[in-house]
Amino acid sequence: MKRIMSLLRATLATLLLWHALPTLAAELPPLSLADAKAKAAVILDTRASYFYQGWPMEGEQQGGHVAGAENLSADWKYSDEEWPAALATKGLQAERPVALYGAPREVAEVARLLRQQGIKQLFELQGWKSAPREHLARWQQLVHPRWLADLQEGKPVVAAPKGDWKLFEVAWGSPKAYLLSHIPGAGYIDTNRLEEEPLWNKVSDEALKKLLLENGIRHDTTVILYGRNTMAAARAAHLMMYAGVEDVRLLDGGLDAWFVQHLRTETGLANTFKPAKEFGVAIPAHPEYYTTLSQAKELLKQPDGALVSVRTWDEFVGNTSGYSYIKPKGDIPGAKWGRGGVDANSMSDFHNPDGTMKPAREILAMWDEWNIEPTQQAAFYCGTGWRASEAFFYAWLMDWKRISVYDGGWYEWSADPKNPTVTGERKPAK
Repeated sequence: MKRIMSLLRATLATLLLWHALPTLAAELPPLSLADAKAKAAVILDTRASYFYQGWPMEGEQQGGHVAGAENLSADWKYSDEEWPAALATKGLQAERPVALYGAPREVAEVARLLRQQGIKQLFELQGWKSAPREHLARWQQLVHPRWLADLQEGKPVVAAPKGDWKLFEVAWGSPKAYLLSHIPGAGYIDTNRLEEEPLWNKVSDEALKKLLLENGIRHDTTVILYGRNTMAAARAAHLMMYAGVEDVRLLDGGLDAWFVQHLRTETGLANTFKPAKEFGVAIPAHPEYYTTLSQAKELLKQPDGALVSVRTWDEFVGNTSGYSYIKPKGDIPGAKWGRGGVDANSMSDFHNPDGTMKPAREILAMWDEWNIEPTQQAAFYCGTGWRASEAFFYAWLMDWKRISVYDGGWYEWSADPKNPTVTGERKPAK
C-alpha cells in the first residue's frame, strides 16, 4: 500500500509540474530572431529531433530548424556526468544568452533543465515558425515512428513512397525477439543472409539478389528498415543501396523510438511478401559504395582519400581488438579516426540520448577534428562492417558524394600479418 501511495504522489507531482510548465515558458522574456543574432545568442530547438532534421510538424508548410539552431529536445535525458559535454557541444555557457523555441511545454522543460546547469540568460524566440529553415539534405530517408504509423494506416503522409513499399526488422540470427514483439506488418531479415564467414564480408551478388527477390524487393521498391540496434538495419541499408534499391529508409532511433511513442506492436511469425520475379537493374548498380582490401590500400595513397576508422578510441589505439573472435589489436596506419561509441556494439558518438541521429553539424565537427571532409573520397570501416554502414548512411544523408564502406575492415586487414598495423596514441595529421 505504501508503494502504491508513493507512486500516486510521484505521478501527481509530475502532472502538476507539466500543468505549470506553460506558465513557466510564458515567464521567459521574448526575443526576436534579429535581437538573438545581435546578442550572439544560442538558438535552441527544444522539439524532437525528427522535426529538427527536416520533418514538418502538423500544420507546417516547411520542416527543419531555424538556421543555425542547435537541438536539445525536452524528451532527452542526460546524466549529471553527460551534461558538461552536452553544454559544450551546443555552445551553452552560463553568461551566454539562449533563445529557445518549440511548444510551450518543451520550452519550459528545457529552460528548467538549463537553469539547473547554471544557464542564466534564457529567452523565448519569437517568430520562429516563419524564420528561414535548414534541414538534413536527405531527411526523408530518416523516418520517424508517427510517420511510419500513419503510412501503415493509409493516411496521407509527407514524402510518401512513390509506389510499392515494404518494412523489415533486421537483426542477427533467428527472430527470437521479433516473435515476442515487432512493428505490425514487418518482415524479418537475418544478417546471416547478408554476410558470411570467415570474415563476415558481404555475400556474393547472386546471393544478395536471391535474398532481395525472396522478400519481394525490386530496385524501385521503397524499403523501410529498423532494428533493435540501428547498426543492423544500416548494414542492410548499405548493401541494398549497393545492389541498387533506389529508396532505402531507416527508422530513426530504431524499435526503441517506436516503443517510446507507445505505438502498437504484434507478436508471431515473420511477415512474408510475395517474391519478385526480377530486380529490374543489374546488381550492383552502385559498386562505388563498396571498397575492397586492395582499394583500401590504394585509398591510403590518394591525396584526397580518407580511410575512416569507425571504432572506439581503445580499438583505434590498440588497447583492445573490440571482439572476442579478433585477436590482433591496433589499427591501419594512415587511417583517420571517425569515432564510434562505448564498445563494438555501440554508435553512441553519433546518437542523441534517445538513440536518434545527432545533428549533422555535430557529426561534421567530430569528423573535422581528424580532417575528414565532405569533398574527400571516404571509405568507412570498423571491425566487420556494421558500424561503418551506419556512418556511411549518415554521410549519405548529409549528401556526401564519394563514400563507401570498406567491408573487410580491421578483421580482414589484421588477418594477414603482412599488412602493416599501428598501436599507441596518435593525433590527426596537420
